[in-house]
Amino acid sequence: MVQTNPNIGEKPPVIRQLDEAAINRIAAGEVVERPASAVKELVENAIDAGALRIGVDIADGGKTLIRVTDDGCGIAPDDLELALSRHATSKIDGSDLLHIHTFGFRGEALPSLGAVGRLTITSRVAGLEAASIRVAGGDMGAVRPAALNTGTVVELRDLFYATPARLKFMRTDRAEAQAITDVVKRLAMAEPSVGFTLRDVSGGGDARTVFRADPETGDLFDALHGRLARVLGREFAENALRIDATREDIRLFGYAALPTYSRGAAVAQYVFVNGRPVRDKMLGGALRAAYFDFLSRDRHPVAALFLDCDPTLVDVNVHPAKSEVRFRDAGIPRGLIVSALRHALAEAGHRASTTVAHATLGAMTPESPGARVYQMDRPSMGARHAAYAAQAPGFAEMADSFSGRVVDTVPETEPEAEALPLGAARGQVHENYIIAQTATGMVIVDQHAAHERLVYEKLKAQMAENGVAAQALLIPEIVELSDADCARLLEMAEDLARLGLTIEPFGGGAIAVRETPAILGTVDAAAMIRDIVDELTDLDTSQTVQARIEAILSRVACHGSVRSGRRMRAEEMNALLREMEATPHSGQCNHGRPTYVELKLTDIERLFGRT
Repeated sequence: MVQTNPNIGEKPPVIRQLDEAAINRIAAGEVVERPASAVKELVENAIDAGALRIGVDIADGGKTLIRVTDDGCGIAPDDLELALSRHATSKIDGSDLLHIHTFGFRGEALPSLGAVGRLTITSRVAGLEAASIRVAGGDMGAVRPAALNTGTVVELRDLFYATPARLKFMRTDRAEAQAITDVVKRLAMAEPSVGFTLRDVSGGGDARTVFRADPETGDLFDALHGRLARVLGREFAENALRIDATREDIRLFGYAALPTYSRGAAVAQYVFVNGRPVRDKMLGGALRAAYFDFLSRDRHPVAALFLDCDPTLVDVNVHPAKSEVRFRDAGIPRGLIVSALRHALAEAGHRASTTVAHATLGAMTPESPGARVYQMDRPSMGARHAAYAAQAPGFAEMADSFSGRVVDTVPETEPEAEALPLGAARGQVHENYIIAQTATGMVIVDQHAAHERLVYEKLKAQMAENGVAAQALLIPEIVELSDADCARLLEMAEDLARLGLTIEPFGGGAIAVRETPAILGTVDAAAMIRDIVDELTDLDTSQTVQARIEAILSRVACHGSVRSGRRMRAEEMNALLREMEATPHSGQCNHGRPTYVELKLTDIERLFGRT
């Protein structure tokens, strides 16, 4: 049966020029996805205007009101109408789209907001009178005189009232308010010298301050550290490592947390490129790769990293929301992040997160919280022995052969060991935990986890020194892939060869696997190759082969380490402590868990009401 085309005989479609209102509404759908997008655009405009203090007021999650107040340079009355025209901006002159030094440059935000909401701009430039202009649903009013001290106030009411269908896709007020808070916090991290205040004025009652960060002073790192402490919390600031490295005119700086201070999701990873908050899979993958050997797969690192480079090396004009960037050579920033973070983690040595001790102390709650507080002097070691002998001679005699532990008493000939970071071993309990005394408190060490990490680091060092041994396949395994996947995989051939996996092109979209890492034994080469391709497609990098090799080394380290249940002599325990102090990453086991807990004496005494 012959089917006729239903379009035959009909008039061809007519090409029409859309009106300005429709164009602005379409543009608004790209630029303004939700209230948080509007806040981002308006706050970025305030930062570009040189504001030192920025206030944001929202109501009903930003759906009914968004008001951004700043003390920046302002907009002249004659420029207010032009500011609401599409692609009108003071950020660039249009001659060069590579040297972008400001947050905004497209000139789309204000007209887009005016097309879908009720927008009012009131501004004053120093030396001129204040003026105001209003636009609602794309209909612009006249410029009118206004009263304003300095700067600019942008008020957006009834967002998406002109496009009611978009309102149906909004989330709850609470979810939208949380998204706005996240945007303000990201911008606050990017500009430590600027003060930010976010208030919720829903219901017409008293305003509730949701977030506030006063301007920070000091040098770059002092100001950034203070701002991160305010935004991410004091615990992050206490457990963060300073990052400062440069490679080929790209500088990386910021702070990254210790592996033992991690999260269950990637919700506390902040990356900025030339001060602009971005969400980039390649940069996120580099961050994961840097912590790859220190965290289990269900834990995620916490970091705030800033990449500064010549604007010509990065394209920020990838998406209207400007949250994506594209580097001219993506390998340089990725390698810089991985190497700088790994170097910082290695320098941290045996250091572990202070939150481990806090959690331990939190679990040790006194039986009677309202008990009387006793202030007592701490006796010396000699005074304690004398008191024991005088009060209970029988127990004093027993102390010579029994100390209440499962090992012999540690000799008193090493008092200087207490001054070392992990102190001097004083005993072992439950045949697994070493108790060490430091100058300011005590340390509890998981002997198996600690020694497992030490053996693992030795095995990795040996592998790095001698290379990964490869075993040749008697018959090369041919793996069929698409042309694109084959090309992407062959780009990594040299990196894979260093890990013992040798591949060659086999014509068309096929590759031949010639060698596999010997330490893996018998391996399904085709499945491993496809896993690598999937990871490359998703993250633009792959850790599959390295992950499998290091998983084997981890298992070897586990079987070759001191087992739980083994009684250790004092000399062995002290040797383990000294080796931990000298070995990088010994503060956490191969899965990111802490290998020791340090308790300060003042905190212990507080548990017993002695302070």
